[in-house]
Amino acid sequence: MSASSKPHHHWRASDLRAVTLLATDATAAVTRMAEGLHQSVWRTLGAPSGATPARTRGLTGLIYRSITGVTERVGSGVAAALTRLEPWLQRLEAQGEESLERAAMLAALNGVMGDRLQAAGNPLATPMTLRFQNKVLGGAAPPDATQVTGKVLIVIHGLCMNDRQWASQHAGLPINHAERLGTALGYTPVYVRYNSGLHVSENGHLLAQLLDDLARYWPVPVTELSVLAHSMGGLVTRSALFAAGQAGMAWPGVLKNIVFLGTPHHGSPLERAGNWIDVILGSTPYSRPFAKLGQLRSAGITDLRYGHVLDADWQGHNRFRRQPDSRVHLPLPETIACFTVAATTATKRSAMADRLVGDGLVPLHSALGQHDNPQRSLNFAPDHQYLAYRTSHLALLSSPAVAQQLMTWWE
Repeated sequence: MSASSKPHHHWRASDLRAVTLLATDATAAVTRMAEGLHQSVWRTLGAPSGATPARTRGLTGLIYRSITGVTERVGSGVAAALTRLEPWLQRLEAQGEESLERAAMLAALNGVMGDRLQAAGNPLATPMTLRFQNKVLGGAAPPDATQVTGKVLIVIHGLCMNDRQWASQHAGLPINHAERLGTALGYTPVYVRYNSGLHVSENGHLLAQLLDDLARYWPVPVTELSVLAHSMGGLVTRSALFAAGQAGMAWPGVLKNIVFLGTPHHGSPLERAGNWIDVILGSTPYSRPFAKLGQLRSAGITDLRYGHVLDADWQGHNRFRRQPDSRVHLPLPETIACFTVAATTATKRSAMADRLVGDGLVPLHSALGQHDNPQRSLNFAPDHQYLAYRTSHLALLSSPAVAQQLMTWWE
């Protein structure tokens, strides 16, 4: 059977165990939320709480603990049984490629709660990998020297997305910015897939190490690295570059270009609005238990409040507490050509206020690296900035105008 005719998998054997663990965690979380609401009502009547202010006591507390305990034991038992069955189920699976639908579902799930999936050891948590021609790269599986060049283009996606979503369409025709650059300018595109629910700086450390490894197993000498990053991927790129510099890695020495597509360098107001929801829900004893719903969002999402890229931006802080922007300023690297593409859904002749709204997710000023405090601004050269009108955040990936601008810059 040829590679193109192999069946595409919507589900894998390990997904059964993963969904069981996810359902167990969800049931336990809902039970704790119900207990918290129950105790909030009792507390207003003067009733004492249990071990913590959100826990009940006596027979009521025993019932809630019993529900939680039984759920965890049943979930663990089913997961253990499925673990033993997995090798047998995997042998029954046809060896087909992962479907686009499954990849998209996992990417969205990891973006929303990927940090929780990883902490729980859930198989649905996505490890960071480099990919070439839809296959995972590594020292044990390097590409063939006849298929690559010494000019490597690192392509990194945004929040809740995956590497296969760079392949898009415009007016019914396929478009992929990375492949077009590769064909025209001799780059070899290498795609990054990662768990976008982790802290940006955690992914930065992982990416820095993967690029350090890449230079060792690449079958020809790496003469040039360039990066094409969409949305959160741009923050991860800046974080990786900082981490590599701190660790004395060599790959930044061959890094020539970075293009940021719709990167929220100074955050997104949508996450700040989510943070306000936390504050509002937590303002009364009756609604406070429901604030936990807002706190299900991942560390990656809360990093987008202000555009965190370093460990110091979040370590030692309660990421759900309302607080001012206290980031450590990280300027653009001086020895690397940095370009930024910002988008706005408005037209070129619309009111300035409409244009500043941006692409629906990222405001114009944030994508351009501009800040109210000039000392925090990222100073992109004027001819290294491009504004795409009547373009949404995701449409940046399928815009012919953006594709042409990338060619103009890099040619």
